[in-house]
Amino acid sequence: MEENNTVVNGAKQYIVVKLDNEQYGVDISYIDNIVRMQQITRVPKAQSYFPGVINLRGEIIPVMNLRLKFDLAYKEYTNTTRILIVKPESGAKIGILVDEVREVVTLEEECIEKAVYDEQGANLIGVGKYKDTLISILNIHGVIAELESNAW
Repeated sequence: MEENNTVVNGAKQYIVVKLDNEQYGVDISYIDNIVRMQQITRVPKAQSYFPGVINLRGEIIPVMNLRLKFDLAYKEYTNTTRILIVKPESGAKIGILVDEVREVVTLEEECIEKAVYDEQGANLIGVGKYKDTLISILNIHGVIAELESNAW
């Protein structure tokens, strides 16, 4: 079996992002790029957590505001605001707006407790323990499923 560079001996790497005071982990294998905040072109009649699209090197990419998707209060964009460009195996690239990108961490599978408390069971895979902090591990497919099915 061939291993890719994101899985080493049962451990995976995650990009840790912040929303308010909470930390979320995104499997690094889904990350195509991380870009600074840029002009977002609004799309009429889109979901409230979908501010619009960006033009990234000639490619039009829909952008989702993760704060609004998770029912957090709207926050003005700052110098630390970033857009994660994710590309799931099946689907087009999608931008996810986050407050801040923190670091890359490696978590062993046994350090992640499976989520049994996520209401829809869609947004979280589990919670990882890293040093003295907890990181909610996002289920990228669940987070962007609605956006993919509506084809924005």
